Amino acid sequence: MITKRLVLSFPPPLIDQPVTFELVRKYNLKINILRARITPREQGRLVVEVTGSKKDMDAGLKFLDEMKVEVKALALDVKFHDERCIECSACTSVCPSGALSVQRPEMRVSFNHEKCIACELCIPVCPFNVMEIVF
Repeated sequence: MITKRLVLSFPPPLIDQPVTFELVRKYNLKINILRARITPREQGRLVVEVTGSKKDMDAGLKFLDEMKVEVKALALDVKFHDERCIECSACTSVCPSGALSVQRPEMRVSFNHEKCIACELCIPVCPFNVMEIVF
């Protein structure tokens, strides 16, 4: 099994089509939607984690290409600079995935990279630039 984090961009005609459902049903891929933004009649963008066999992954990516869905590898990564953190926990209140949390009883902010969806909501709330987006 392999896992890929991808950004899928849907053209207007495909926004209301069950494209991800087809990836699950026809290609036996496990789809975890990390982030979604849909603008009716304009565009759709999904950040997804896709898991499956290499054969199924290749077939699913071919299907997306044939459907004219733009597929890009998630190029963003997030780095946590713990030496800068003063444990104010402002970032934990905006983190939708739970990647940033407060460890009790120590009251220390911790970062779980595996849960991070690179939404960037933590960036503007941290006055010490603890979080960094790496391209």
